[in-house]
Amino acid sequence: MKPDEAVEPEPLPPPTPAAVAVFGDRLGLAERYATHLSTTGVTHGLIGPREVPRLWERHVVNCAVLTDLLPEGGRVIDIGSGAGLPGITLAVRRPDLEVVLVEPLLRRVVWLEVVVQDLELTDRVTVRRARAEDLAGELSAPFVTARAVAPLERLAHWGLPLLDANGSMLAIKGRSAQEELDGVTDLLTRADCTAQVVQAGDGLLDEPTLVVRIDRGAGDLPDLNGRPGASKKKPKKQARRPR
Repeated sequence: MKPDEAVEPEPLPPPTPAAVAVFGDRLGLAERYATHLSTTGVTHGLIGPREVPRLWERHVVNCAVLTDLLPEGGRVIDIGSGAGLPGITLAVRRPDLEVVLVEPLLRRVVWLEVVVQDLELTDRVTVRRARAEDLAGELSAPFVTARAVAPLERLAHWGLPLLDANGSMLAIKGRSAQEELDGVTDLLTRADCTAQVVQAGDGLLDEPTLVVRIDRGAGDLPDLNGRPGASKKKPKKQARRPR
């Protein structure tokens, strides 16, 4: 069998009933985004061509329901954005959200910038080329999101330093969510964080999205390698609305 990159992608299917319910009057914008994913997203290697037939349920809607866990007017840093999952879906479904898409690879950054501009989201979505771990002390927000970026232990090291005090990291995981969470108990205890596995999309998706939610405490974040003391190197800048 030929590898995914050699397979001709199938046409984008129409929105599923779940997509219609989730996006409502934003469905047209969601379709434009899904079209990008099913065309240039495939040719850029961001989405495998065999994923196109299940693009709505497995990727777009699966990510968009994460907004159920975000308050009105929230600010989000999405790390390892790749194809904009979940970051772009959050901005598409919720026009009140401000999102920073953090992605280190130039090819993906260029694609994200084109898509954000085409969807007319530039007033509240910023694309930042960087590794998440390099932004600690420079950028922060009340919420950090991620999907399929890294095991939870590494993800915690990258994402927690980007959280404001009392902020929350929302990591979309599969059926191994609880197992991964159990494996980082000691790390989260040192970081004065609490965590649990929660669901998003109940009643909309056949399989609700499983999310590891990690809530940071109110104090300075200690060194995650176990040494006491604040990990801040310089004052953090808030994730701002792009100008």
